[in-house]
Amino acid sequence: MKAKYINPYTDFGFKKLFGEEGSKELLKDFLNELLPPKHKIQNLSLKPTERLPAISTERKVIFDIHCISESGSRFIVEMQKAKHNFFKDRAVFYSTFPIKEQAERGEWDFQLSPVYCVALLDFTFNKDKKEDEYLSNIQLKNQYCEVFYDKLTFLFIEMPRFTKTENELKTHFDKWLYFLKNLEDFTEIPEILKEQIFIEGFHKAELASYDENERYLYEESLKAYRDMFGIMKTATHDSFMEGKIEGKLEGKLEVVKNGIKQGLSIEIISQLTGIAREEIEKLALPKIVD
Repeated sequence: MKAKYINPYTDFGFKKLFGEEGSKELLKDFLNELLPPKHKIQNLSLKPTERLPAISTERKVIFDIHCISESGSRFIVEMQKAKHNFFKDRAVFYSTFPIKEQAERGEWDFQLSPVYCVALLDFTFNKDKKEDEYLSNIQLKNQYCEVFYDKLTFLFIEMPRFTKTENELKTHFDKWLYFLKNLEDFTEIPEILKEQIFIEGFHKAELASYDENERYLYEESLKAYRDMFGIMKTATHDSFMEGKIEGKLEGKLEVVKNGIKQGLSIEIISQLTGIAREEIEKLALPKIVD
Protein backbone atom coordinates (compact mmCIF):
# COMPACT_ATOMS: atom_id res chain seq x y z
CA MET A 1 0.00 0.00 0.00
CA LYS A 2 1.34 3.40 -0.96
CA ALA A 3 2.08 5.85 1.81
CA LYS A 4 -0.42 8.65 2.41
CA TYR A 5 2.13 11.02 3.92
CA ILE A 6 5.72 11.92 3.10
CA ASN A 7 8.81 10.58 4.81
CA PRO A 8 10.17 13.55 6.82
CA TYR A 9 13.69 12.09 6.80
CA THR A 10 14.02 12.81 3.09
CA ASP A 11 15.46 16.16 1.98
CA PHE A 12 12.19 17.06 0.26
CA GLY A 13 10.02 15.96 3.18
CA PHE A 14 12.02 17.76 5.84
CA LYS A 15 12.07 21.03 3.91
CA LYS A 16 8.39 20.69 3.02
CA LEU A 17 7.48 20.48 6.69
CA PHE A 18 9.88 23.09 8.06
CA GLY A 19 11.68 24.97 5.29
CA GLU A 20 8.97 26.78 3.33
CA GLU A 21 7.31 30.14 3.98
CA GLY A 22 4.04 28.33 4.54
CA SER A 23 5.70 26.08 7.13
CA LYS A 24 7.02 28.77 9.47
CA GLU A 25 4.35 28.16 12.12
CA LEU A 26 5.34 24.49 12.23
CA LEU A 27 9.03 25.36 12.54
CA LYS A 28 8.35 27.97 15.22
CA ASP A 29 6.21 25.60 17.28
CA PHE A 30 8.83 22.82 17.06
CA LEU A 31 11.76 25.09 17.98
CA ASN A 32 9.90 26.67 20.89
CA GLU A 33 9.67 23.24 22.50
CA LEU A 34 13.48 23.20 22.64
CA LEU A 35 14.21 26.76 23.73
CA PRO A 36 14.42 28.37 27.18
CA PRO A 37 11.64 30.88 27.97
CA LYS A 38 13.91 33.89 27.37
CA HIS A 39 14.56 32.81 23.77
CA LYS A 40 11.04 31.75 22.78
CA ILE A 41 10.24 32.76 19.19
CA GLN A 42 7.38 35.14 18.45
CA ASN A 43 8.14 35.39 14.76
CA LEU A 44 10.91 34.21 12.46
CA SER A 45 12.27 34.72 8.96
CA LEU A 46 13.80 32.06 6.74
CA LYS A 47 17.25 32.89 5.41
CA PRO A 48 19.15 31.56 2.38
CA THR A 49 20.52 28.08 3.13
CA GLU A 50 23.66 28.46 1.02
CA ARG A 51 26.51 30.12 2.87
CA LEU A 52 29.28 31.36 0.61
CA PRO A 53 32.84 31.61 1.94
CA ALA A 54 34.38 34.97 2.78
CA ILE A 55 37.51 34.04 0.85
CA SER A 56 38.04 31.64 -2.05
CA THR A 57 40.01 29.13 0.02
CA GLU A 58 37.15 28.59 2.48
CA ARG A 59 34.51 25.95 1.95
CA LYS A 60 30.91 26.65 0.94
CA VAL A 61 28.20 25.02 3.06
CA ILE A 62 24.50 24.43 2.50
CA PHE A 63 22.22 24.16 5.50
CA ASP A 64 18.88 22.33 5.49
CA ILE A 65 17.14 25.25 7.20
CA HIS A 66 18.53 28.60 8.35
CA CYS A 67 16.33 31.14 10.09
CA ILE A 68 16.37 34.13 12.43
CA SER A 69 13.86 35.22 15.06
CA GLU A 70 12.61 38.76 15.42
CA SER A 71 14.82 39.11 18.52
CA GLY A 72 17.90 38.25 16.42
CA SER A 73 18.52 34.66 17.53
CA ARG A 74 19.92 32.47 14.75
CA PHE A 75 18.91 28.87 14.09
CA ILE A 76 20.42 26.15 11.93
CA VAL A 77 18.11 23.14 11.70
CA GLU A 78 19.46 19.96 10.11
CA MET A 79 18.23 16.45 9.44
CA GLN A 80 21.22 14.10 9.62
CA LYS A 81 20.39 10.79 7.98
CA ALA A 82 23.72 8.97 8.20
CA LYS A 83 26.58 8.64 10.63
CA HIS A 84 29.38 11.05 9.96
CA ASN A 85 32.89 10.33 11.19
CA PHE A 86 33.31 13.94 12.30
CA PHE A 87 29.72 14.86 13.14
CA LYS A 88 30.63 17.01 16.15
CA ASP A 89 33.32 18.84 14.18
CA ARG A 90 30.82 19.49 11.40
CA ALA A 91 28.27 20.91 13.84
CA VAL A 92 30.83 23.28 15.36
CA PHE A 93 32.01 24.34 11.90
CA TYR A 94 28.44 25.09 10.80
CA SER A 95 27.87 27.20 13.91
CA THR A 96 30.63 29.59 12.87
CA PHE A 97 28.62 30.89 9.90
CA PRO A 98 25.68 32.45 11.80
CA ILE A 99 28.23 33.81 14.28
CA LYS A 100 30.44 35.44 11.66
CA GLU A 101 27.50 36.92 9.75
CA GLN A 102 26.70 39.08 12.78
CA ALA A 103 29.93 41.06 12.40
CA GLU A 104 29.28 44.75 11.76
CA ARG A 105 31.39 47.21 9.80
CA GLY A 106 33.12 50.04 11.60
CA GLU A 107 32.94 50.41 15.36
CA TRP A 108 31.38 47.29 16.90
CA ASP A 109 31.37 46.01 20.48
CA PHE A 110 31.25 42.28 19.48
CA GLN A 111 27.89 41.70 21.15
CA LEU A 112 26.37 38.59 19.58
CA SER A 113 22.85 37.20 19.39
CA PRO A 114 22.24 33.58 20.44
CA VAL A 115 22.95 30.81 17.95
CA TYR A 116 21.24 27.42 18.10
CA CYS A 117 22.30 24.39 16.06
CA VAL A 118 19.46 21.87 16.05
CA ALA A 119 20.02 18.44 14.50
CA LEU A 120 17.53 15.61 14.21
CA LEU A 121 19.64 12.45 13.90
CA ASP A 122 18.48 9.25 12.24
CA PHE A 123 21.22 7.45 14.17
CA THR A 124 22.73 7.34 17.67
CA PHE A 125 26.09 8.89 18.38
CA ASN A 126 26.42 8.80 22.16
CA LYS A 127 26.60 5.21 23.36
CA ASP A 128 27.15 6.21 26.99
CA LYS A 129 23.65 7.66 27.35
CA LYS A 130 20.69 5.73 28.69
CA GLU A 131 18.62 4.07 26.00
CA ASP A 132 15.70 6.50 26.32
CA GLU A 133 17.77 9.71 26.55
CA TYR A 134 17.22 11.11 23.10
CA LEU A 135 17.90 14.83 23.61
CA SER A 136 21.37 16.32 24.14
CA ASN A 137 21.59 19.98 25.18
CA ILE A 138 25.20 21.13 24.85
CA GLN A 139 26.87 24.41 25.83
CA LEU A 140 30.41 25.58 26.54
CA LYS A 141 31.32 25.11 30.23
CA ASN A 142 34.32 25.66 32.47
CA GLN A 143 36.13 23.20 34.75
CA TYR A 144 33.45 23.66 37.41
CA CYS A 145 30.67 22.70 34.97
CA GLU A 146 29.42 26.27 34.98
CA VAL A 147 28.14 27.63 31.69
CA PHE A 148 30.85 29.90 30.28
CA TYR A 149 28.86 31.08 27.25
CA ASP A 150 25.10 30.68 26.97
CA LYS A 151 24.65 32.09 23.48
CA LEU A 152 25.85 29.01 21.58
CA THR A 153 23.78 25.87 22.03
CA PHE A 154 23.78 22.54 20.24
CA LEU A 155 20.59 20.49 20.44
CA PHE A 156 20.91 16.93 19.12
CA ILE A 157 17.84 14.69 18.94
CA GLU A 158 18.65 11.00 18.42
CA MET A 159 15.43 9.74 16.85
CA PRO A 160 16.18 5.98 17.17
CA ARG A 161 16.20 6.47 20.95
CA PHE A 162 12.65 7.86 20.92
CA THR A 163 10.47 4.76 21.29
CA LYS A 164 7.37 6.09 23.03
CA THR A 165 4.01 4.74 21.95
CA GLU A 166 0.88 6.86 21.59
CA ASN A 167 -0.22 6.01 25.15
CA GLU A 168 3.14 7.12 26.56
CA LEU A 169 3.14 10.64 25.10
CA LYS A 170 3.13 13.24 27.86
CA THR A 171 4.43 16.52 26.45
CA HIS A 172 3.93 18.57 23.32
CA PHE A 173 7.53 17.77 22.38
CA ASP A 174 6.78 14.04 22.74
CA LYS A 175 3.97 14.54 20.24
CA TRP A 176 6.31 16.29 17.81
CA LEU A 177 8.81 13.43 17.85
CA TYR A 178 6.01 10.86 17.58
CA PHE A 179 4.63 12.78 14.59
CA LEU A 180 8.02 12.92 12.83
CA LYS A 181 9.03 9.35 13.55
CA ASN A 182 5.76 7.76 12.42
CA LEU A 183 4.46 10.20 9.81
CA GLU A 184 5.10 7.99 6.77
CA ASP A 185 3.24 5.08 8.41
CA PHE A 186 0.09 6.93 9.41
CA THR A 187 -3.06 6.25 7.40
CA GLU A 188 -5.12 8.77 9.37
CA ILE A 189 -4.54 11.41 12.03
CA PRO A 190 -4.34 9.84 15.52
CA GLU A 191 -6.65 11.32 18.12
CA ILE A 192 -3.73 12.48 20.25
CA LEU A 193 -2.38 14.55 17.34
CA LYS A 194 -5.65 16.28 16.51
CA GLU A 195 -4.29 19.67 17.52
CA GLN A 196 -4.28 22.53 15.04
CA ILE A 197 -0.51 22.61 14.62
CA PHE A 198 -0.28 18.88 13.84
CA ILE A 199 -3.34 18.96 11.58
CA GLU A 200 -1.49 21.64 9.62
CA GLY A 201 1.56 19.37 9.54
CA PHE A 202 -0.48 16.45 8.20
CA HIS A 203 -1.92 18.72 5.52
CA LYS A 204 1.57 19.79 4.45
CA ALA A 205 2.68 16.16 4.38
CA GLU A 206 -0.25 14.69 2.42
CA LEU A 207 0.98 13.38 -0.91
CA ALA A 208 -2.42 13.70 -2.55
CA SER A 209 -2.19 17.49 -2.23
CA TYR A 210 1.03 17.72 -4.30
CA ASP A 211 1.18 18.55 -7.98
CA GLU A 212 3.00 16.33 -10.48
CA ASN A 213 6.32 18.14 -10.13
CA GLU A 214 6.28 17.98 -6.33
CA ARG A 215 5.52 14.27 -6.43
CA TYR A 216 8.40 13.70 -8.81
CA LEU A 217 10.80 15.66 -6.57
CA TYR A 218 9.62 13.72 -3.53
CA GLU A 219 10.01 10.34 -5.24
CA GLU A 220 13.56 11.25 -6.27
CA SER A 221 14.34 12.36 -2.72
CA LEU A 222 12.82 9.16 -1.30
CA LYS A 223 14.86 7.03 -3.72
CA ALA A 224 18.08 8.80 -2.66
CA TYR A 225 17.18 8.21 0.99
CA ARG A 226 16.56 4.50 0.44
CA ASP A 227 19.65 4.08 -1.73
CA MET A 228 21.77 5.68 0.96
CA PHE A 229 20.75 3.08 3.51
CA GLY A 230 21.19 0.29 1.00
CA ILE A 231 24.76 1.43 0.48
CA MET A 232 25.36 1.67 4.22
CA LYS A 233 24.27 -1.94 4.65
CA THR A 234 26.63 -3.14 1.94
CA ALA A 235 29.66 -1.35 3.36
CA THR A 236 32.43 -3.94 3.55
CA HIS A 237 33.93 -2.89 6.88
CA ASP A 238 31.77 -2.51 9.99
CA SER A 239 34.65 -0.75 11.68
CA PHE A 240 34.47 1.99 9.08
CA MET A 241 30.77 2.51 9.71
CA GLU A 242 31.53 3.05 13.39
CA GLY A 243 34.11 5.67 12.53
CA LYS A 244 37.11 3.60 13.60
CA ILE A 245 38.94 4.02 10.30
CA GLU A 246 39.64 7.68 9.63
CA GLY A 247 41.71 9.34 6.96
CA LYS A 248 42.17 6.17 4.88
CA LEU A 249 40.39 4.93 1.78
CA GLU A 250 40.49 1.24 2.77
CA GLY A 251 36.91 0.06 3.19
CA LYS A 252 35.48 3.33 1.83
CA LEU A 253 36.22 3.11 -1.88
CA GLU A 254 33.45 0.57 -2.45
CA VAL A 255 30.94 2.83 -0.72
CA VAL A 256 32.01 5.78 -2.89
CA LYS A 257 31.77 3.67 -6.06
CA ASN A 258 28.31 2.35 -5.14
CA GLY A 259 27.13 5.84 -4.25
CA ILE A 260 28.25 7.19 -7.62
CA LYS A 261 26.53 4.30 -9.41
CA GLN A 262 23.30 5.01 -7.51
CA GLY A 263 23.49 8.69 -8.44
CA LEU A 264 23.75 9.96 -4.88
CA SER A 265 24.92 13.51 -4.37
CA ILE A 266 28.52 14.13 -3.37
CA GLU A 267 27.24 15.71 -0.15
CA ILE A 268 25.49 12.46 0.88
CA ILE A 269 28.50 10.33 -0.08
CA SER A 270 30.70 12.69 1.94
CA GLN A 271 28.45 12.21 4.97
CA LEU A 272 28.58 8.44 4.59
CA THR A 273 32.32 8.17 4.20
CA GLY A 274 33.80 11.15 6.00
CA ILE A 275 35.78 11.89 2.82
CA ALA A 276 35.94 15.54 1.79
CA ARG A 277 33.85 16.61 -1.20
CA GLU A 278 37.00 17.57 -3.10
CA GLU A 279 38.44 14.07 -2.73
CA ILE A 280 35.20 12.44 -3.88
CA GLU A 281 35.12 14.71 -6.91
CA LYS A 282 38.57 13.43 -7.80
CA LEU A 283 37.36 9.85 -7.36
CA ALA A 284 34.13 10.38 -9.31
CA LEU A 285 35.71 9.42 -12.62
CA PRO A 286 34.42 6.87 -15.15
CA LYS A 287 37.44 4.64 -14.49
CA ILE A 288 36.32 3.83 -10.95
CA VAL A 289 32.80 2.88 -12.00
CA ASP A 290 32.95 -0.73 -13.12
